[in-house]
Amino acid sequence: MNEIWVFNGAGASFPAGVFTSLTEAKTWIEKHQLTGVLTRYPVNTGVYDWAIANDLFTAKQTWHTKPAFIESFTCASMEHYHFEAGQQQ
Repeated sequence: MNEIWVFNGAGASFPAGVFTSLTEAKTWIEKHQLTGVLTRYPVNTGVYDWAIANDLFTAKQTWHTKPAFIESFTCASMEHYHFEAGQQQ
């Protein structure tokens, strides 16, 4: 398994669901009429390292290599879908 799908509900601090397939994730979101974002994450690597390895990000400032930046890093290039009341937007 190289990837998982993680659903974060609107305003949530933690994921509400983790799935091995996009179809299963979308079915669950629709069933419960959820609002939030479904994102494909790489397995066994952090998003920061994944983005660097895929030439999607380059650390240009010293603070780009600090824990506070890395632990909150996200990448808009990750495949993701927005949902409102269970419907993909």
